[in-house]
Amino acid sequence: MNKPPRLVTLGILEREGKCLMQLRDDLPHILYPGCWGLFGGHLEAGETPEIGFKREILEEIGYNVVDCQEVRCYEDARAIRHIFYAKLTVPLGELTQTEGWDMALVDLATVESGYCYSAKAEQVRPLGDIHQRILLDFFLDGL
Repeated sequence: MNKPPRLVTLGILEREGKCLMQLRDDLPHILYPGCWGLFGGHLEAGETPEIGFKREILEEIGYNVVDCQEVRCYEDARAIRHIFYAKLTVPLGELTQTEGWDMALVDLATVESGYCYSAKAEQVRPLGDIHQRILLDFFLDGL
């Protein structure tokens, strides 16, 4: 029996033309272990995608999103991903990351390459494929 796709919300948090990404923990039971991805997560029962997005961002980096907009939805067999856009109005040093291994602001060239360097891991790690596609759409198509 196939499991229904999970409802997920992900955020494009943009600052000065770059987007915030998270180096996911290197745990085998999660999607895209050890890869760069967007911050966000699963919706809780009865939660709207916008409320879930704001909750996830607050939980994962301590950032209170005030103004956001849903820009697109990506669906596949694993997940229905609601993508939100918001400006990141504070420097990275003011964020408190509670999930993931590292975070970085990435530009179009980094997204196109499919790889990003992590200072904490001291390694170059790949971008998760769906996360790369979402950001390429954002940069190239102006989601």
